[in-house]
Amino acid sequence: MKANAPCSFTNYPVRRSRGFTLIELLVVIAIIAILAALLLPSLTRAKAKAQGIQCMNNHRQLCFAWRMYTDDNGDKLLYSSGTSPAYNANVPSWCSGTMDYGGGNRSNWDPSFDIMRSPMWPYCGNNFAIFRCPSDRSYVVNGGVQKLRVRSMVMNVWLGGLNGGTTSIMPMDPYILYLKYSQLAIPGPDRIFVFIDEREDANSWANFCVDMEGYSPPSPGAYKMYDMPASYHANSGGLSFADGHSELHKWLDPRTMPPIVEHGNIWNGQVGFASANNKDIGWLQDHATRPKQ
Repeated sequence: MKANAPCSFTNYPVRRSRGFTLIELLVVIAIIAILAALLLPSLTRAKAKAQGIQCMNNHRQLCFAWRMYTDDNGDKLLYSSGTSPAYNANVPSWCSGTMDYGGGNRSNWDPSFDIMRSPMWPYCGNNFAIFRCPSDRSYVVNGGVQKLRVRSMVMNVWLGGLNGGTTSIMPMDPYILYLKYSQLAIPGPDRIFVFIDEREDANSWANFCVDMEGYSPPSPGAYKMYDMPASYHANSGGLSFADGHSELHKWLDPRTMPPIVEHGNIWNGQVGFASANNKDIGWLQDHATRPKQ
């Protein structure tokens, strides 16, 4: 070859790229499927844990707003609700409205309708998301659009009661109806819950009734359940307490965690039901109020 001859590649063998065979593609797909199956439970647990942490944070912020309102208003506690769920500017209840699955009911999806009218709202940092557990995915359809319901949290009825008084669905007179924060010295603010997540098919008014029958003297066979806590976090539900701490409490009795009635109401027209020897009711009673002394 002459020194000045042009280079030529025609004498070199051409390397052709080799594609995947069908078998190789199937093997790769199978490996990806196996890895996804192995990782999915871990990802699900991580998501559930993150939602639990966010739920606790929401509870703490909501309880902090409740406490700041109390401190700014002469130790007086907000009512757990009015005698009517409709908004009334003259009734200092923590939140009004009735939750259901009606798309036309603004209490379900419009935070300006009840939540932003709450006496606590100025203390909430303009954040209506704290009124709801992130694991509650219940929704209504309004104008053809799915909208998440805005509230899953409800207040212990023994704090403020209904308009500062009792409810007729259960006996309340033998027990303390807390109207001032200072009263919580019995048994201590760390022992009384303020807010609790209520399951989506039981959530209606903004209060949570804990029937005290069977508490003092102890008679677990007389236990009744009028409202039902949520169990969104591995059979646990979120609560916040009057001292400001929040926690996830694990429920033990299957009767406390029946299957969700999708877009329905678990009570089906009845007002509560008997739940003899339910340890969860005993726990709720011990964290709701105390007998009058």
